[in-house]
Amino acid sequence: MLTAPTFGSVEGAYVALLQLATKEPEHRIDARGNAAREVIGASFRLSDPRQRLPYLAERKANPVFQFAEALWYLAGRRDLEMIGYYAPSMRASSADGIHLGGSAYGYTLFNPADAGRSPFDLVAELLLNEPDSKRGYLPVFSAAELAERSNPDVACLAGLHLLPRDGHLHMVCNMRANDLDCGLLSDVFSFTMIQEYLALQLGLRLGTYTHTIGSAHVNDRNADRVGRVLDEAANGPSVNFASPSMPEDTTAATIERLLVHEEALRTNELRYTALHIQHRLDLHPYWQQVVMLFELYRQIQHDQVAAVDPALLHALDPGLRWLMVRKWPACAAAVDGGAQ
Repeated sequence: MLTAPTFGSVEGAYVALLQLATKEPEHRIDARGNAAREVIGASFRLSDPRQRLPYLAERKANPVFQFAEALWYLAGRRDLEMIGYYAPSMRASSADGIHLGGSAYGYTLFNPADAGRSPFDLVAELLLNEPDSKRGYLPVFSAAELAERSNPDVACLAGLHLLPRDGHLHMVCNMRANDLDCGLLSDVFSFTMIQEYLALQLGLRLGTYTHTIGSAHVNDRNADRVGRVLDEAANGPSVNFASPSMPEDTTAATIERLLVHEEALRTNELRYTALHIQHRLDLHPYWQQVVMLFELYRQIQHDQVAAVDPALLHALDPGLRWLMVRKWPACAAAVDGGAQ
């Protein structure tokens, strides 16, 4: 039987797909001025979807954006005000300068659509009552998005297929297209967060995550960085960190509480110390880490500090700290020698 190649972490899958598309492309394409190398029908499976962050210095993954986007989805939002703060480049995809369209996947998945229930709620109810169901599919891409040829934001995600089997919740993600260098990592991060969140609501263990892509491509403009990433993966030291489990008591109310803190920090209304987050916020340590990331980003964006609060940086889990030090100079400056 043929199955998708399995990896222990998203990093392994990311590197393998970059290697495939850059060294063995099937096509050269130039859609809307984006020259790229492409492979059609690529797929992979993650045995542990919690290993959703890559630890590659050349890639400089941004965990602040990763968590912000995942929470934006889980809250069912489509506002540019929140997500544009973490990724200003996304503003170019908004038709009205206020909302995002097809790429606001959470709005499609979590917004009430049927008698006050969202598609996510309907699938959760189905899977609670029919554990071996094959019908737990959450469509996102709509053909109506193609009606306007100038639409700047057509969904790349076709849909998510949720499959409870033998006490585990498995997910198959279907993408119409994926930019392997830029979009893949954030997509896998957010979708596996959604998978883990639903597993908790269903009382199931986290199963495998399978990612399938119609057009898997690497844009020529990113070729230099991709080359450096592949060189690091082939010749550099391997770095790995444990990834904690989402707390079992996580609910929609948890997401709402987190976003209250997120907004206060994003708008610079509040500022937190590590001790305040750890001892005065009614949040599980797992989610405290996310608030710490948002506070560090507030210091970088609003205070424009040369070096962030070192106590806050050192309160982060080692993997998140490793990523922040390599992504943001103000985090590197807060560490003696900027090395760890």
